[in-house]
Amino acid sequence: MGLLSEMFAWWKGNTIGTRLFTWRKGERVGEDGLGNIYYRERNGTRRWVTYATLSEPTQIPPGWHAWLHFTVDELPTEEDYRPRPWEKAHRPNMTGTYEAYRPPGSVLRPKVKDQPLDYEPWRPE
Repeated sequence: MGLLSEMFAWWKGNTIGTRLFTWRKGERVGEDGLGNIYYRERNGTRRWVTYATLSEPTQIPPGWHAWLHFTVDELPTEEDYRPRPWEKAHRPNMTGTYEAYRPPGSVLRPKVKDQPLDYEPWRPE
């Protein structure tokens, strides 16, 4: 089942086409802390990533994201960068889960008892 799922499972990020292209034209340049592996074409015209788990773009750290999109040419592994104390750790996209952000007034936001209304509802007389 592993080979069959790899041939058709595009959501895993590493289909047989990606593997063949990577083997034929790719050069491995690094890996991040989440296990994602980054490649570039040998002539330097394309850059891509194979994900360790699901194909979820929010799993790419900012330094690697900048490198993938040709914002910077230096690899994140070669630069001396330390996160600032105010920077938050990576958190994946929580859309569709219980922890998803729900703004005030959303019908999906849990009701809090004894919470005063910030408006007076209209009632027909």
